[in-house]
Amino acid sequence: MSYEKVVAVYDTEESANAALKSLTSSGYRTDDISVIRSEGEAERAGLREPGLWQRLFGRDLDHPEAAVLGRSFKDGSVIVAVRVSELDAPKVVSLLDSHKPVDVMDRAKAYGLVGATPAVPKTPIPAKMAGEEMLRVAEEQLNVGKRTIEAGHTRVRRYVIEKPAEANITLHEEHAEVMRRAISDPAYVKDIDWSDKTIDVTETVEEAVVNKTAHITEEVVVRRQGSDRTQTVHETVRRQQIDVDHLPVGAGAKRSA
Repeated sequence: MSYEKVVAVYDTEESANAALKSLTSSGYRTDDISVIRSEGEAERAGLREPGLWQRLFGRDLDHPEAAVLGRSFKDGSVIVAVRVSELDAPKVVSLLDSHKPVDVMDRAKAYGLVGATPAVPKTPIPAKMAGEEMLRVAEEQLNVGKRTIEAGHTRVRRYVIEKPAEANITLHEEHAEVMRRAISDPAYVKDIDWSDKTIDVTETVEEAVVNKTAHITEEVVVRRQGSDRTQTVHETVRRQQIDVDHLPVGAGAKRSA
């Protein structure tokens, strides 16, 4: 199993102690954790020059990084270093980073150590142990987000149509009816009136009068109603794996898929 050292620099004792507590609470052994707080500890460990920092944390530690470590410590910073397996390194970096360590890039710029020199990564710094070869393993994670798109339109339109309608009604009529009756009774002779006389009778008839009234029959309410549904997204992610083959002496090289 490959091991790395993850290094973080804190400007205060409180931050360093909080980082140490997070590490031990997460199950990392105190034997694998180094906390350097004082000049005496640094002198005993020989941690005063950049070359010594590189010997401690690995040859892949750049000179500006080592210089930042040494100078920050000289200014009173506290250094926390953790020896972990390569698989645990990302988790340890996250734990240390949650307690606001020194940003090595910003600190290197402040110290005037970065110019034409390649960019310095942020702390915490994963460093390879001396004499080790490193093989990093990557893994993809599936992150599913959401976006709103148009799914169609609903249109409600009001318009007027005409349809035939009918209703029954009883109409009354009044007309003049002229009847003639023969009279033979001699008694009517004495009632003879030789003057002119006119009888005028008004005839009436009812006709249908159409009147239309309007009333509300219903109302239509249009609104948007939301609902939630769960969708399972199927995708593939890539993950690198490591195969370790122990070969006897004299065996030829074997390639692992």
